[in-house]
Amino acid sequence: MSKADLFYIETCRDILENGVWDTDLNVRPHWADGTPAHTVKKFGVVNRYDLSEEFPIMTLRRTYFKSCIGELLWIWQKKSNNIRDLGAHIWDSWADENGSIGKSYGYQLGVKNVYPEGEFDQVDRVLYDLKHNPSSRRIMTNLYNFADLHEMALYPCAYSMTFNVSGNRLNAILNQRSQDMLTANNWNVVQYAVLVHMLAQVSGLVPGELVHVIADCHIYDRHIDAVRKMIELTPFDAPKFRMDASIRDFYCFTKDSFSLENYQYHPFTDEIPVAI
Repeated sequence: MSKADLFYIETCRDILENGVWDTDLNVRPHWADGTPAHTVKKFGVVNRYDLSEEFPIMTLRRTYFKSCIGELLWIWQKKSNNIRDLGAHIWDSWADENGSIGKSYGYQLGVKNVYPEGEFDQVDRVLYDLKHNPSSRRIMTNLYNFADLHEMALYPCAYSMTFNVSGNRLNAILNQRSQDMLTANNWNVVQYAVLVHMLAQVSGLVPGELVHVIADCHIYDRHIDAVRKMIELTPFDAPKFRMDASIRDFYCFTKDSFSLENYQYHPFTDEIPVAI
């Protein structure tokens, strides 16, 4: 069985059985019909994925692998904040008439600063340090820039990555302030697992652990029935992850550089309303 599925089932069961509802509070998210989108949540969820053992994609329903990677490359390679560079409609609800989501996500990664070693943005600083300072405990990115929050269409959910080299293994911590378990949990896990694989390969390292830390881990009220059905399914084995081993430049990866072998998943026919 896929360990990503087992973590997902355990987390969702814990939320449903022991979580706290926010129905007595005024909440910002709402459904398309204007109804408040309430949640049941657990605080401080931590899942550890050993990327050397298997690739953490769920099989309880399909996670759209290439679409995940497309968004990852839009943020981390293109460092874009315009949905016209994305080629998908994931961000349409938060974009303005020009396609911009403001000073969020890719914009923050692309801001350059001057260091003694030269001028770097956040991504290039990580790449530099992994190659030249692998023992550093300062290899991090952070999208939650308080000075720019008022110019962001959506505050970053997955906002911080911390990288740590242990021996020849690249480990990482993904910090997330908020997690919608049905629509986004495995999507984010897959994205940042791929990112660790990419950074490890171009830095002469091997993938280690991805630790996912979620502050507010929740299920929306209109997602409860779908989640209950999913967690009663029997997971398949995890597929085999493939990446073009010839690539040594982070900016040369494309969606076609990655593939999955023997990806099995259960059908999922429920409509998923998205809180906005």
